[in-house]
Amino acid sequence: MRNLMMMSSIFLQAILLVAFVGWLLNWVLLPTKVYRDSWRPSLSSTNFNSAYFEGQGTNLLLFSFPVMFMAGLGCVYLHFHTNKLEKKEKAFSSSSSKRFTTFTTSTTPFCSLSISLSITGVELAFLTMFVALLVWSLANYLHRSFGHSHKLKHGIKPWQVKFRIVALMLGYVGNICWAFLFFPVARGSSLLPLIGLNSESSIKYHIWLGHISNTLFTLHGIGYIVYWAMTNKLSEMLEWSRTWVSNVAGEIALVMALAMWATSFAPIRRRMFEVFYYAHHLYVLFIFFYVLHVGVDFMCTVLPGIFLFLIDRYLRFLQSQRKARLVSARLLPCGSVELNFSKCQGLQYSPTSIMFINVPTISKLQWHPFTVISNSNLEPDELSLVVKCLGSWSQKLSQQISTSADHRLEVSVEGPYGPVSSHFLRHEALVLISGGSGITPFISIIREIIFQSSSNPNSQIPSQILLICAFKNSADLAMLDLLLPAGGTPHPIPDLNLQIEAYITREIEPPAAARIRTKRFNPTRSDLPIASNLGPNPWLWLGAIVVSSFSIFVVLLAVLTRLYIYPIDRNARDGSFHYSFFVLFDVFLACTSVLTVSSAVFILRKKQRGSGGEGGRVKSLEMEMEVVSPSPPRPAGSFVGGEVESVPARQVAEATKVHYGRRPDLEGILLGCQASEVGVMACGPRSLRHEVARICSSGPAQNLHFESISFNW
Repeated sequence: MRNLMMMSSIFLQAILLVAFVGWLLNWVLLPTKVYRDSWRPSLSSTNFNSAYFEGQGTNLLLFSFPVMFMAGLGCVYLHFHTNKLEKKEKAFSSSSSKRFTTFTTSTTPFCSLSISLSITGVELAFLTMFVALLVWSLANYLHRSFGHSHKLKHGIKPWQVKFRIVALMLGYVGNICWAFLFFPVARGSSLLPLIGLNSESSIKYHIWLGHISNTLFTLHGIGYIVYWAMTNKLSEMLEWSRTWVSNVAGEIALVMALAMWATSFAPIRRRMFEVFYYAHHLYVLFIFFYVLHVGVDFMCTVLPGIFLFLIDRYLRFLQSQRKARLVSARLLPCGSVELNFSKCQGLQYSPTSIMFINVPTISKLQWHPFTVISNSNLEPDELSLVVKCLGSWSQKLSQQISTSADHRLEVSVEGPYGPVSSHFLRHEALVLISGGSGITPFISIIREIIFQSSSNPNSQIPSQILLICAFKNSADLAMLDLLLPAGGTPHPIPDLNLQIEAYITREIEPPAAARIRTKRFNPTRSDLPIASNLGPNPWLWLGAIVVSSFSIFVVLLAVLTRLYIYPIDRNARDGSFHYSFFVLFDVFLACTSVLTVSSAVFILRKKQRGSGGEGGRVKSLEMEMEVVSPSPPRPAGSFVGGEVESVPARQVAEATKVHYGRRPDLEGILLGCQASEVGVMACGPRSLRHEVARICSSGPAQNLHFESISFNW
């Protein structure tokens, strides 16, 4: 059976690889004469293509179908892969003879540039291929088009024709970026986990693609305006052609893109997040006018990313309609807040996951991501996350929790989202380096290790765990109090060989007593435990949605085109349908297919959860006033605010050493690690992550395997 599963996994990987290579090959051939003079004419001239798809069948087949096929088959692969990992982890927990390697990409820095930017081998490979694709496409488009530039219109000079060609081809190359733009932001898509990514770690690729595409589209738009001005044809800016692309739609799309682009740069995004957030919702109008401008042929080349994003966005919308059951909150002296939600026991998630939350009393539109610090196995009925109160939204949240008189707070959630597997368990030793609130993902990692070790004493976990955390003020030491669940652990923590080195950089002596306040909430019957959108086996159900919705879209498009559009268009002399009609027709069918199938599956799974009792009864909670809990552990068993009574808390306190008035010597610590395989994970300010990356990519650090965790985009 094991060999059969392995063969099936290899077979699925091979099919996915062939589909991916074939899809990339289509992009490579798209700008060439072979595609224009041979492939496209032969495929477009078939009666089936013209009668059932009005010519767009070629791009549907070559560019849309391969990606949707990979997305559907990838869900099947991830379902079996996830189950296999769970079985491996169980076997792994009962055997200490060897370690296993999970399905992840290498995160060891391939190189460290002068700006200390670490690039992994996988990132470098994809970046090189993508840049090569853009250069190849632009060169072929220009070479092919300049060969026909001798066909001049009256009054237009040759250099003006070439200027127009360059502007047009920049738009064509921009479409390539758009074909990839939405993949990184489809949080629940199967494509990201297939290459070892998650939504947060891939946001940077969305940013890069956005900058490149906006640059190309801006040059494309300005180039055409300059061309029209040079040839005295500025009136064409107001043209919405019946038989060709709409210039007006392109100009509106460009204005929307510039508004999103201008507000997405780091200085504006970080200082005025709400401006960036609301401006980015213009993407709906941009997509609409963009597809009206490029037409159905080019729309089919970028359709997969938009289609998968639409599925993911609608499923997230459905989940957000459920009000989450908030059980309690802990207000830390450092200004952070731990929110504890009730969750269904069937909801599984990996360490370093994130969850988006919305508080309607603060803003009905704003959603903010926060790190999940709980462990789905160690805390089967509860999900916890930490909010660092820095911006106006988080400060209002802290104020509402502190001043809530009725002990109720309405919260909606999306997620959680995270990696497929806990790959950090494979290392012989583990070094976790954090700065400030960057400690939060490491809390979930330590809790996972606690669960693995307590569930089976013979489990194979890193033999040495070193947590290095740097804080500005001693009040931030309260974050260490979150290393253990609020309700404690059922058993003493086994010998983890855990060492915690905390550095307080702006204070030189221990502070006065600090207190942590706990506030409990009284949920209503409409508040439900957090549950997976699609329940058990979510990958299979997501695959069913992807395959079914795209199949319905294609079938509806073919049937309606054959029975309604084709007979009318064939008998008309100049075509009876407006050029934009075909775009609107495709958009309507795609949205209808996604919304119908996703709603049906969501309702079906919701009924199954209800009949299975997954929701559970609302637990009766007494409305308690603020409860004071002990402050964070101090070195040598000294605690401010009283002794820690639980054995696990005492174990963590004894493992903690606090250093005042200095920073950690990261180079000395890392290069001093003697284990043959050391996993190094860094989370915090960019300067910290880059410094760790530089050390791990240096010559002496052959045993260090670096991974950067960043939530600042």
